Amino acid sequence: MKSENMAQKGAEITIQCLINEGIDHLFAYPGGASMELHQALSKQDQIRVVLPRHEQGGGFSAAGFARATGKVGVCMATSGPGATNLVTAIADAQLDSIPMVAITGQVPRQLIGKSAFQETDIVGMTLPIVKHSYLVLKASDIPAIMAEAFHIATSGRPGVVLVDIPKNIQQERVVAVYPDKAEPVPGYKYKYKVTADQVKAVKEALVNSTQPCLYVGGGIISSEASEELLKFAEGYNIPVVTTLMGVGCFPEKHKLSLKWLGMHGSYYGNYAANESDLLICIGARFDDRVTGEVSTFAPLSKIIHVDIDPSEINKNKQADIGITSDAKYFLEQMNEDPIYQEFAAWHKTVAGWKKDYPLYYEENDDVQPQHVIEKLCELTNGEAIIVPGVGQHQMWSGLFYTFSYPRQFLTSAGLGTMGFGLPTAIGAKIACPEKVVINIDGDGSFQMNIQELGCAFVENVAVKMVILNNQHLGMVAQWEDRFYDRNRGNTVLGDGKTDRPYPDFVTIAKGYGIPGREVYKKEEIEDAIREMLETPGPFILDVHTKYEEHVLPMIPSGGSYKDIILK
Repeated sequence: MKSENMAQKGAEITIQCLINEGIDHLFAYPGGASMELHQALSKQDQIRVVLPRHEQGGGFSAAGFARATGKVGVCMATSGPGATNLVTAIADAQLDSIPMVAITGQVPRQLIGKSAFQETDIVGMTLPIVKHSYLVLKASDIPAIMAEAFHIATSGRPGVVLVDIPKNIQQERVVAVYPDKAEPVPGYKYKYKVTADQVKAVKEALVNSTQPCLYVGGGIISSEASEELLKFAEGYNIPVVTTLMGVGCFPEKHKLSLKWLGMHGSYYGNYAANESDLLICIGARFDDRVTGEVSTFAPLSKIIHVDIDPSEINKNKQADIGITSDAKYFLEQMNEDPIYQEFAAWHKTVAGWKKDYPLYYEENDDVQPQHVIEKLCELTNGEAIIVPGVGQHQMWSGLFYTFSYPRQFLTSAGLGTMGFGLPTAIGAKIACPEKVVINIDGDGSFQMNIQELGCAFVENVAVKMVILNNQHLGMVAQWEDRFYDRNRGNTVLGDGKTDRPYPDFVTIAKGYGIPGREVYKKEEIEDAIREMLETPGPFILDVHTKYEEHVLPMIPSGGSYKDIILK
């Protein structure tokens, strides 16, 4: 324990707790109920405060910082509308198991429950979408609460912790006692490890298998287990398919890689997982976008499910062997005395699928989104951090950029939140200033948090933005084309009255002080990308594509891998 000799305000104690946790960036928008916290921030120089232009943008940026580094992202907002504006970003981070601490100001304690100005019960409102939450009732409790909050956010399955601090508690003066580390939290268990008997059972299952497949997700990245996964796959000679959250945890150029599976995943990845006789799932949760109708997913496979969260075992898919364990520890144990088998017939079958059904699109003279992303991959040597919004461009980014390292593809996988891309990319670029960070977005998704151009300019965040602009809500329009006789139900974004696409993103960016360029012809793409990459600071590239392009492969909602659409 460390105690300060002089009394401090609760707000000052809160900021000191952030400093004690090693926090050096905070994404925060001020207001009446959080002014004390911002005043305390203004009197220190160890934390850089990044001012978003909307609280949701701040929440996404904090999560982007966490997604890119594995460290805790921290965001802050005032009470009432400031807090409620964080809700979508909180839900998005929680569903993707991203470590984040969200701090909210609250009306004074004596006004809670009295419909005071800008009062909302943010703790009650967010209960279903956080890992844990606190309403602070005494300034003296702040050090212990903050230590617990960071411990809970980062341990076990990562998640979001909300800390709500009334204004009078921020103003209260006490002599703070800072713990050296978080005390044990009653009822909170997170240290799970595979047993020797379970390791033996998994090895026996592998010995008896002829068609094994590894199905791995974001848990590999959260546990920093990518090297162990590579060693495991090579040591046992097993093909690997990832989830969307797991993209990058296994190098996609590796001969054992099958990219990712699910509704828009590769044909060969979907077939390998579903026709395996042993499916080893590590750090993934059998979500519906992967399985479709659960009863038809891997129907003849023996299922081994490894997850740090015991509630995930048998939740969506019954496991023959369920193991609650940290993914890295499980892989380390499996990598002791690996059992290499040729699986010659199985690898021949998988190779046949890869040869006969590669990722494909029919090239033409138009500006095609798939070609843009392939060219982007080529010109960045496949090394950029890619942050898509949500929609067709998200799927094309995952399919046609080749990923080689973890935390390279930062995407809203669980909640699928439009408006995610730009603010998340800002957070990622602040976290990784030495990396090229590219937000690939759609015109619909980009407009949902377009105001964060102001943050990018003022904070001098050199994020690159590529808008695949088809004047439609492309993914919904694709479903209309495929399943609703092409009937448009409010999915057209253009005004239909002018020859120019609407809006003019380059002019809007210029208003924020950011340069940009439009692309209308295929032969302009390479030069435009080079200009974007070579221009210092943020840059926007508005690439005009046709809405007729569809994301393929596609498994219809509720279908099985045998229903996959290729054309």
